Amino acid sequence: MALTTAKPLLPGLVITGLGVAAAYALSSAWPVAGALTVAVVLGIAVGSTPLLADEHRQAVARVTKRLLRAGVVLLGLQLALPTVLGLGAGTLAAVVVTVAVTFLGTLGLGKLVRVPRGLALLVATGFSICGASAIAAMEGVVDREDSDVATAVALVTCYGSIALGVLPLLAHWLGLDAVRTGSWAGISVHEVAQVVAAAGPAGAGAVTIAIVVKLSRVVLLAPMVAIVGAAERTRRGGHAPLVPLFVLGFLAMVAVRSTGLVPAFALDVAKTASTLLLAGALFGLGCAVRLGPLLRGGGRALLLGLLSTLLVFGTGFATLAAFT
Repeated sequence: MALTTAKPLLPGLVITGLGVAAAYALSSAWPVAGALTVAVVLGIAVGSTPLLADEHRQAVARVTKRLLRAGVVLLGLQLALPTVLGLGAGTLAAVVVTVAVTFLGTLGLGKLVRVPRGLALLVATGFSICGASAIAAMEGVVDREDSDVATAVALVTCYGSIALGVLPLLAHWLGLDAVRTGSWAGISVHEVAQVVAAAGPAGAGAVTIAIVVKLSRVVLLAPMVAIVGAAERTRRGGHAPLVPLFVLGFLAMVAVRSTGLVPAFALDVAKTASTLLLAGALFGLGCAVRLGPLLRGGGRALLLGLLSTLLVFGTGFATLAAFT
């Protein structure tokens, strides 16, 4: 029985493994993009060509959700609650308000510019919390097209890359010190690698603060997915789980990390494993995308990404000024 269950997964695992290896190799040339972004782009490229037969596409699809859920669970080991709580009540309040305003505001903007609901939900999650990882976690609990996932990841990459160049210039022009610059980067830039690059010009102290503030946003991923999952369950007439099991696994890993008992080498292994798993999941999602429809809907999606970026930057700056 175990062999008949495992055998269909093997072709998908092999193809996905090759895709992840290629993504890592290419992302080393452009670290700001990260392996997750490169993986979804590669998946789209492969899926939009005759290179991938239908049977292989189905094989990849069979492993995608398994990789995604395992990757999100391991992501929890990157978060230690005592470190996050050390930011202080003011900064944490600024983070919560910024995430809430960006998420809800982006949903409203999505209706305004008339993008599909699923895409708006994914963009709202990625831009308010932690980029591609958040999008990967949210896509499993909402009604969406595979092209919506690819578009949301592309928007996070595009506007996050712009932000990492713009934020240091704005911080210098506004006369912000290293602490405020790092906090602003952590509360408003999308991906972790982009946060590091944005805070870097202000010094090592700014980078350290930026990373901790960024991780405090990641803590909100589980409740965000659980809330949206509950709303989707109601919308579908009770057919979706109230809280997905992988979200509970994520929270369990946060609790384990917070004990301080996990050795450093194990945390490093878990971080690498989480990135590999999520890269594999995003490669698989990319393989299911057809490039034509994705490009045809790009104009409104680009506008939504721009407006959401302005929203998270403005709200982050305002809340930090008000609460810290």
